[in-house]
Amino acid sequence: MKNMKLIEEILLFMKQSQKKSFSVDELSEGLGYTSANDFKKLVGTLAQLEREGQLNLNKKNRFMLSMEQTLVKGLFRGNDRGFGFVITEDDQDDIYIPQGATGYALDGDQVAVEITREAAPWQDKGAEGRVVGIEERRFTQLVGEFIPYPEAEVAETELYGYVVPKDKKMATYRVYIEATGIQPVEGSIVLVELTYYPDAEFPTSMQGIVKKTIGHINDPGIDILSIVYKFGIPTEFEESTLKQAEAVSDTIAESDLKDRIDLRQETIVTIDGEDAKDLDDAVTVRKLENGRYHLGVHIADVSYYVTEDSPLDQEAFERGTSVYLTDRVIPMIPHRLSNGICSLNPAVPRLTMSCEMEIDQAGNVVSHRIFPSVIQTTARMTYTAVNQILMEKDETVRETYQELVPMFELMGELHQILENKRKQRGAIDFEAPEAQIIVDETGQPIDIELRERGLGERLIESFMLAANETVAEHFATLNVPFIYRIHEQPDSEKMQRFAEFITNFGVLLKGTNDKIEPKALQNVLASIQGEPEEPIIATMLLRSMKQAKYDVEPLGHFGLAAEYYTHFTSPIRRYPDLIVHRLIRAYATNGTGVKEQAKWEGLLPDISEQSSKMERRAVEAERETDALKKAAYMQDKVGEIYEGVVSSVTKFGIFVELPNTVEGLIHISNMKEDYFDYIENHMMLIGERTGISYRIGQPVKIEVVKADIETKEIDFAIVPDESKQRFASKNEVALKKKTSKQKKNTGNREQGRGKNSPSTGRKQERSFKNDDKFAKGKKKKGKKPFYKGVAKKKKKK
Repeated sequence: MKNMKLIEEILLFMKQSQKKSFSVDELSEGLGYTSANDFKKLVGTLAQLEREGQLNLNKKNRFMLSMEQTLVKGLFRGNDRGFGFVITEDDQDDIYIPQGATGYALDGDQVAVEITREAAPWQDKGAEGRVVGIEERRFTQLVGEFIPYPEAEVAETELYGYVVPKDKKMATYRVYIEATGIQPVEGSIVLVELTYYPDAEFPTSMQGIVKKTIGHINDPGIDILSIVYKFGIPTEFEESTLKQAEAVSDTIAESDLKDRIDLRQETIVTIDGEDAKDLDDAVTVRKLENGRYHLGVHIADVSYYVTEDSPLDQEAFERGTSVYLTDRVIPMIPHRLSNGICSLNPAVPRLTMSCEMEIDQAGNVVSHRIFPSVIQTTARMTYTAVNQILMEKDETVRETYQELVPMFELMGELHQILENKRKQRGAIDFEAPEAQIIVDETGQPIDIELRERGLGERLIESFMLAANETVAEHFATLNVPFIYRIHEQPDSEKMQRFAEFITNFGVLLKGTNDKIEPKALQNVLASIQGEPEEPIIATMLLRSMKQAKYDVEPLGHFGLAAEYYTHFTSPIRRYPDLIVHRLIRAYATNGTGVKEQAKWEGLLPDISEQSSKMERRAVEAERETDALKKAAYMQDKVGEIYEGVVSSVTKFGIFVELPNTVEGLIHISNMKEDYFDYIENHMMLIGERTGISYRIGQPVKIEVVKADIETKEIDFAIVPDESKQRFASKNEVALKKKTSKQKKNTGNREQGRGKNSPSTGRKQERSFKNDDKFAKGKKKKGKKPFYKGVAKKKKKK
């Protein structure tokens, strides 16, 4: 029988030791297994680990960890400057991979990494490693502009030409196109399936086949379409999916009403943005005789039409979510359903899944029921109209909706109660305006609008949160397989760094770093509200949070301070919500017996993982599209001067955000006022001669010097403004002198837009902010490698 405790002790001792090989005596003494009986157990366990391949014996009969034991596996994220980071599955800090140590891995590949320098958290240094193996090539296709060869050269090299990748991370690579399949015309934007990858002989070259011509470089909208194809987001539905959607009736039949509670006589409304076409949630509120509130949240029953394992279901699973990109929506299910029979349009019957709650004056859900229903909404309301009724008290609008105004007043009351309850338990609210990029008919950005959330938006958010929590707690209490939306406790190391950072402002974080309560973080934000340091501390807190995801365990939602949480309220645009509806129906129809539970225990882990993965893909595509359009918007603003706020400080410069959310970099090489030292613990740059300093949240005046659509980057320059110039305090100057002698974190040492650049991704910042804020290949064998043609041509020359 295996001695698991001893096995763990041996492997942990060998991993943590600086030695690479060990004699039996060294292991015996190091582990404290020195008695005759213990030594015998140790020798037997070592022999067993060698047989299993976990340990190897070298030529000197010394034990070594096998390669598998010493490697870390994870996802490689490349950078256009040649270095990268590996993201591991255990939520540990990323491993820095320096230039020359990437092992020819490409962005998104699954890799094996050898750690060359262990992390030193006490010195704020991350781990460093080198890629020693590529486990899976996940970078299988790319998008780029096609450059053709003359016909004679095509015949000579057996290549049509080459493609210049659109992704700036791939800017150093040239992709040669095999003379087979589609032959695009010059300037075509194409989708390439890769057949050969970089290697030691040709480190910056690849080869592939054109699978699709997306359009021409001068076509309107080709910029966003290129991003869509880059991320592998499908733009068209399969024929079988569309066929199933077409077969769905436009009207409700009597047979559809079986086992449903009829709520068509109730006063129920939808509240959405003016442009929304897929209305998937409707609400009603009334006061009960006992003084409590009745809240009804009624959600489109998409799972009734998207049946299990059907073409519609399979494609919805693959897509995972609808993707919203500036001027277009790439839907999860066909528009015929999302904008038709599944949309809760006014005055027509619609099938729904309902969650009705009785809520007391303290905001507690004292009773609830979850069931299939049929409703007929009374009115299609907009956020604007509800805000005019409740906030502006607009008499004209109130007159128009006079029969509904009393219900809206009750909604405002109930929202306030629910919001107060969330605040009391410690929910963290990062209130910030959302930016919407306005484009013309050609896709050219013409304006960036900031949208504040009014009472209408906030009350819908409160009601959706209440329904999500109620449904999650219901099924967690039943102890049956279910899918949850979770947001885990922040890492203790990040909390420690945050706690140390805010002490510079005289702010203390109560609690231990390994078990911090949301309430403590909420108190920090409350204590600095309206103060100059509020932006900097809020930003740093946001970056210290983990990323929300889907899981089969009810681990709670830290940011919302909710013990149980799921996504129930948007099945038109999110696959997990559709699955939650399917689970409600399955358990109601089939019961919660062993057979039914076993079925979902087998299915839900993959659904959770796929849904989280597709959500991240959508966020990354959205982020890249926004960066593209903001760069395009700022192109004709070069030379203009604006007021902004420092949004991030790095060793290579500062990022400044303008009031319209456009963000640009002031590279340290362009900061001519002085030579600046980076004080990492304080995230500050301090001038050695002048004492001028820059830190997050500081107002600055900038000039736009460059806006590059290709790289999606914007560059600013500081415009000296004596009235807003900040000079370092004596303490900060002393700190600079002290810390300038210390080594900086190698993970941030690259002089460019590196990992910490806000422009290259703030996954942590969106970890939970948008939860329910409704802003409605493998290599081919047998192909001739590109280098044969290229080498042949070079030889002739």
